Amino acid sequence: MSISLILASFWVLAATVVAMLPMRMQFIPGIGLLTLSVPLLGYVGWQHGGWIVLLVLLGVLSMFRRPLFYFTKKVLGRVSEVSE
Repeated sequence: MSISLILASFWVLAATVVAMLPMRMQFIPGIGLLTLSVPLLGYVGWQHGGWIVLLVLLGVLSMFRRPLFYFTKKVLGRVSEVSE
């Protein structure tokens, strides 16, 4: 297995550990993992090509779907000040 896929596997394990933390303790490590996912996707793409990157990207999106939906709505200006 290549180094990029090993790093992606460690990223998945770290995201799983962060998901088990209480919600108030997930924010900072979650932002760190989300930030690290961008260069990791680039590295995987550099070593393996588009199809493997698509699989890794689907994994990232599945783990961070709610924060990504929230930030997308916020960027588009559709988030109200009072959260649900």
